[in-house]
Amino acid sequence: MPRLFTGLEIPEPLIERLTHLRSGLNGARWIAEENYHITLRFIGDVDDPVADDVASALAKIRAKSFSIRINALGSFGGRKPRAIWAAIEAGTELEALYKANESAVRAAGLPPETRKFIPHVTLARLKGMSAKAVASYLQANGGFSTTPFKVERFVLYSARPGSGGGPYVVEDAYPLESDGAAISGIASLDGPPG
Repeated sequence: MPRLFTGLEIPEPLIERLTHLRSGLNGARWIAEENYHITLRFIGDVDDPVADDVASALAKIRAKSFSIRINALGSFGGRKPRAIWAAIEAGTELEALYKANESAVRAAGLPPETRKFIPHVTLARLKGMSAKAVASYLQANGGFSTTPFKVERFVLYSARPGSGGGPYVVEDAYPLESDGAAISGIASLDGPPG
């Protein structure tokens, strides 16, 4: 039973920049650089027929390429921090691609996502880390940002069964059209398979 999710790959020059953030927080479990990604839609553990239905529905998405950038660092967990992440500046194109992925997954028969879409790259997992240490790390690195980078495809990833951890494998890739306009809305699921 594969554990699946859709996401965006991080370009190599940006991966190199993100790896420079992997210090200054003792006890953090840093994510391997080859596993950096931006999750669009977590799918979970599904059987092969459902995985095939999801892949078919995703292939019907029609979208234009667009640019995004990292504009800050942050943490999840409040007073009990559990992750450090790089925030993605969300524009209408990224939001529309997320919604098209959500619609495709639901068209394949899966329930709706209940969590709010917060586009990010997870940099580290934290356990038992003090909020003060995390705040200090974020203050020292909080000005991190990148120039925009082009999103030219989204992918269907698989993870190790039952763990959700890497290494992540690209199971299928869905290219975006190259002129940079936004997704064409609900009709984005009605086109021919790509």
